[in-house]
Amino acid sequence: MHITVVTLFPDMLVGPLGGSLLSRARRSGVLSIDLVQLRDFASGRHGQVDDVPYGGGPGMVIKADVVARALDEVLGRRPGHVVYLSPQGHRLTQQDGRRLAMLEHLVLLCGHYEGIDERVIAARVDEEISIGDFVLTGGEIPALVVIDMLARWLPGVVGDRRSVEQDSFATEAGGLLDHPHYTRPFEWQGIPPPEVLLSGHHRAIEEWRRRQSLLRTLIRRPDLLADAALNRAESTLLTALAQLLDEIGGGE
Repeated sequence: MHITVVTLFPDMLVGPLGGSLLSRARRSGVLSIDLVQLRDFASGRHGQVDDVPYGGGPGMVIKADVVARALDEVLGRRPGHVVYLSPQGHRLTQQDGRRLAMLEHLVLLCGHYEGIDERVIAARVDEEISIGDFVLTGGEIPALVVIDMLARWLPGVVGDRRSVEQDSFATEAGGLLDHPHYTRPFEWQGIPPPEVLLSGHHRAIEEWRRRQSLLRTLIRRPDLLADAALNRAESTLLTALAQLLDEIGGGE
């Protein structure tokens, strides 16, 4: 897979892209990443990339012609899917990462200041993605989030594929939150791991992990249960747990 990041501040991405699993993916050839400096496509003596907004107001807006020249050159070399990182886009999900990881060429467009002229967004962008309901100084950090998330779906990046398939929000895990995890030392501050995890009984362990995943999702992210793949016994269990939690909350 190839990713091109179009940005005014490529230095913000260099360090993170050179570490951990992203570095391994790039060294192995599974993932290649280009950083394109948007300023290189500015015209005029001063190389201006932004201007004041029509209609007045604070801040500056990145010019449509500058962005169009950058995207046209990038896509002219290699056709691709253009994503604009914007707080107004649809909220990024685990499923988006899996979908984007199937692309041959992903172009991530990073905005700054008050954003990018709407005309070039309408003409050149395929979709807008947000990483949450908040505003950052620019699209570089969201671009890193997208790259890091989708890279985990690429073959060979994560050592054991099950780690990805059993993560929180994964469809293979029913879209639930992940179960709790434990490792050595055996006893920490007087607390041992749950006995079932030491039993060697694989079915009992899987059933315990599933129940823990259901309970954790119910407590922390009950909204996820609306689309979760549940059998009848699990639905009954969750109904009982929800009633118990309501009673406990009411008692407080």
